[in-house]
Amino acid sequence: MTFSLNPSLAQLEEARNALGAPLYADLAGDAVVSFEFFPPKTDKMNEALWASVRTLEPLSPRFVSVTYGAGGSTRERTHATVSRIASETNVPAAAHLTCVGASKAEIVEVAQAYWDAGVRHIVALRGDPPVAGTKFEPHPQGYANAVELVAGLKKIAPFEISVSAYPETHPDAASPQSDIDNLKAKLDAGADRAITQFFFAPETFFRFRDRVASAGIDAEIVPGIMPVSTFAATSRMAAMCGTDVPAWMGRLFEGLEELPAARQLVAATITAELCRRLYAGGTRHFHFYTLNRAELSFAICHMLGLRAQRNVLTERAA
Repeated sequence: MTFSLNPSLAQLEEARNALGAPLYADLAGDAVVSFEFFPPKTDKMNEALWASVRTLEPLSPRFVSVTYGAGGSTRERTHATVSRIASETNVPAAAHLTCVGASKAEIVEVAQAYWDAGVRHIVALRGDPPVAGTKFEPHPQGYANAVELVAGLKKIAPFEISVSAYPETHPDAASPQSDIDNLKAKLDAGADRAITQFFFAPETFFRFRDRVASAGIDAEIVPGIMPVSTFAATSRMAAMCGTDVPAWMGRLFEGLEELPAARQLVAATITAELCRRLYAGGTRHFHFYTLNRAELSFAICHMLGLRAQRNVLTERAA
């Protein structure tokens, strides 16, 4: 084993922090969070979703969003879930909306229904093809991409709009620069912020944030955080969206397939460390892809200094 005789200042500072106090001790509690859910397919899944919503609600999230299936396959369930969140909780609800399989007239109808239900926030996405592995084809009477969708939504109502961003470049992009250009076009069309695809290295986000700033983009870029429920499922999702899964993650989850409690502890540790490093780099808004499970996200938020608000808990008990 060899030791460096000339550690960098950053290494010395890291060592000082590690020796001085736990990494998560006495954080300011100034972080804000948001959560993503998907619409339930069964009554049992619906119960699990609402248990998660109620568990996370006391953290006073900035908003919660509900996804939209490929080709509009979950349109009605998405609308029902978003509408219920808007009417039965104190949390602002955001609805995902895509270009896939819908004409402009249909999107106007869906967006207007959201506005009438009190939903003021749309997550506007191009969307994935209905059949995995095929090329995206816009509807003949629809929007060709998320840039057009954002512009169209702004004509319907003054929605708050979030769009997607890809720190490791969208799989369909011609180049990293063209992907940045597309992000800028979405923001220029009226989007308020971008939420990134999930990633597993803080440096990935920091490098992307620097590239975005260099492109003249000053909008809020929110990191998307994916707590690892199962390593195999996360790896499959990562492969679909071009996210790098570090080899060390595979080694950490090795042998835990049949040990869900141990796996959850490892997952919480990994994701909390990622968030803590992002926090140290100035990040204050974290968007969690919950997969309709609350425990991991709640634990990580707690370590980031957030605490359940008693007034929300009291209202729920009343």
